[in-house]
Amino acid sequence: MHCPSCGQQQVSSETKFCSRCGMPLGVVAEVVAHGGFLPQLAQLNQKKKFFTKKSGVVFGTLWFIFLTMFSTAFFGILGAPEELIGIIAITGVFGAMMIIIASLIFLPSSKVPVLLPQFQPPQQPPMYGAGGQSALPPQRSIPANMYDAPRSAGSWRDTNDLEPTSVTESTTRLLEKDEKII
Repeated sequence: MHCPSCGQQQVSSETKFCSRCGMPLGVVAEVVAHGGFLPQLAQLNQKKKFFTKKSGVVFGTLWFIFLTMFSTAFFGILGAPEELIGIIAITGVFGAMMIIIASLIFLPSSKVPVLLPQFQPPQQPPMYGAGGQSALPPQRSIPANMYDAPRSAGSWRDTNDLEPTSVTESTTRLLEKDEKII
């Protein structure tokens, strides 16, 4: 595995941090293990469910307010029998409690999973030049016409007439010349 920030090859896929730049690699290993995506991110793309714990508690509260407060008062003003008003009040109180308890126990949570913080890699100095140059330095070369053959006839030697010799033969000849001189 290589660090996605600096390209440093890691010793093991279980490495927690890059040895060169310090980038946390735990998430990178998890992405590689799951085929290029995080399972937590797949949950974010799913359609939000309407029936959640939050919506169940809100429905239970509205049930309590509507049946206990408004319906009992409304039927009391209309002169309904007291037994009907009592049944509506009891249904409002205990029904709301049952709805709230059942939604807290059986319905899924509406909270979004917490994502890992984003890593900001350290700023790397520019690769070419200093001071923020992004291009290569200017060309420094010698033109080809500077390598022309010499103009004087005595300074240019034709090497086609040379015979291939070994290094030891030429060294032996030089040593023999030195012995004759001495």
